[in-house]
Amino acid sequence: MVKVHLREITKDNLVSCLNLQVNENQKNLVATTAQSLAQAYVDPHLFPLAIYDTAACGYEQPSVPMLGFTMYELVAGVGFIMRLMIDCKYQRQGYGRATMLEVIRRLKLYPDVEFIATSYRKENEVAAKLYQSLGFKQWDIPYAINHPTEVYVRLEEFPLDVAKEA
Repeated sequence: MVKVHLREITKDNLVSCLNLQVNENQKNLVATTAQSLAQAYVDPHLFPLAIYDTAACGYEQPSVPMLGFTMYELVAGVGFIMRLMIDCKYQRQGYGRATMLEVIRRLKLYPDVEFIATSYRKENEVAAKLYQSLGFKQWDIPYAINHPTEVYVRLEEFPLDVAKEA
């Protein structure tokens, strides 16, 4: 099973983060890392993280490339996974699922997090399948029910299999 190592975005890995790219047909599905980092700069509830293979663990300057980017928000009892982006060179290798499992594991460590949620563009079938496979269900909150572009889902309980895989 593929595992990932998450790290803060720093001056040492910023350029790698900004250079992450998705496939051309995915560009309308996720925000750029520059947009996400700008949001995180002004919002202390946002936590942007670089995604690496576990081979980076233990190395201050990893020799392995950054694989992607994720960002979550902690607010009002919800751990909301706002971004998940795997660079086009590393897609379809299990890194997206591994990242979700690691982010879920981390969010479970916050005592104030009552549940975990995320959203995805309605046309993003890959994200829909991934989140469904992890146990996410429709989140029926007023602003999400008829949202024009996004589907909001939540992980109401922390399933045992997610805890074991993480």
